[in-house]
Amino acid sequence: MKESTLDLLSNLPEEILCRIIAFLPSESALETSFLSTRWRGLWNTTSVQHGTIEAAANAISGFLTHFDKLDPLRQPRKLQYHFGKDSILLATIAANNKLHVDFSSGKQEFPKLFDWPLELKHQNVTHQPSPSTFFVKTLYLKSVSSLTNEAVSSIVPNFQFLENLKIIECNGLQALEIDSSPKLKSLTILDCLQLKYFHIRCLKLRSFRYRGLLPWLWPEYHFNLTDAMLDFRRGPGNIGFKSCDFNPTLLTIKNAEILTLCKWTFEALIWPSISYFHSNFQFYKLKRLWWIDNSTQGYNSEALISFLKLCPALEQLFVTIDPKSYCMPSTATYSKNVIRHSEHGHLKVVKLEGFTNKEDEISLAEHLTKVGALEPLIIATSDGICLRSLEKVPLYQPKQQCWSNLENVASWSQDRKHTYKFVEVTGDISEVCPKHAHMGP
Repeated sequence: MKESTLDLLSNLPEEILCRIIAFLPSESALETSFLSTRWRGLWNTTSVQHGTIEAAANAISGFLTHFDKLDPLRQPRKLQYHFGKDSILLATIAANNKLHVDFSSGKQEFPKLFDWPLELKHQNVTHQPSPSTFFVKTLYLKSVSSLTNEAVSSIVPNFQFLENLKIIECNGLQALEIDSSPKLKSLTILDCLQLKYFHIRCLKLRSFRYRGLLPWLWPEYHFNLTDAMLDFRRGPGNIGFKSCDFNPTLLTIKNAEILTLCKWTFEALIWPSISYFHSNFQFYKLKRLWWIDNSTQGYNSEALISFLKLCPALEQLFVTIDPKSYCMPSTATYSKNVIRHSEHGHLKVVKLEGFTNKEDEISLAEHLTKVGALEPLIIATSDGICLRSLEKVPLYQPKQQCWSNLENVASWSQDRKHTYKFVEVTGDISEVCPKHAHMGP
């Protein structure tokens, strides 16, 4: 009965289908694109225009102005704007007031280095006149180049309700300066691999996610991040950047509840400052940590264990071994210097991923069972698919049962009553071991 009803609906004229969607909430309306090819086609209608890059801002403005959020299929949700020689801008309106502006579809020239001063402070609305029911709150900017950055800069300040900005894969971008209004709450910069200098003026930023080479970071104003992703596994992009230069950034992440950090960043930029100048420094509010490490020179957990002692409220720990992650020789003596909290009564879940040496994996797991008052759930995976759970094995069991798999059982001593091993997990454990917020696609 349900299938026949779906067929009946799909066979209705397009005008009626569009009117049905117009009466649905925006999220439910968007879900109709999954019903069938016919419904999906209603959402994929694209407006095609041709012009110059100088006129692109006006084209986007007109596209947004004519879009009716209350009747989302009355006008196309996609704009394909052709300019220059084989260059294409694709603008797409998505649910929850999102706008994607993507320059990656056209011909990609050899990237020319450029600096990008991006002004986000609201100006007089010249490119998004009233009446309009759609206002951009989340903006994705992908593959902006030396040719297109000025056009993008001319329209972005007119998005007066902008709260979230994402800048992705902008080849050639070597210096980025963002001057923002207090409305901007979230900033994400991903895979801009030539970026060496980043300067931001923002008073109310709460989320900052960065993936790429470490640039020269300069947060001009102090703001307390609750969500910070500092994925610098590619290494330093500016060799002149020292630990003292990192101090302003360190203060912005001090009160973070969610954090991604590379081992080398802690060793080179954080530890030198807190070990000598901030004896009481702690990440008091940190609840979820993603620690990115490298074991090509043999795994050493001292840096991780020392960092954990700075995080008394930690609930979830994710450790990823990435053989491509940048590493540096360690000269720190953590055991002598760390005198912070040593117990983590809140630590509930630990997930280890990417270990190729099983002895290193189980040694770290066993060590983590001792850092808190209660033993956390510890899950391990080498391929991201097969999951194994750490279990305690009493030493009074028959030797052949305890030692059937040497690589999965920890070494023991005469004064111990048990050891540990990993056993395969069946079933869905996503509720007790959720993915870290920064581990997106």
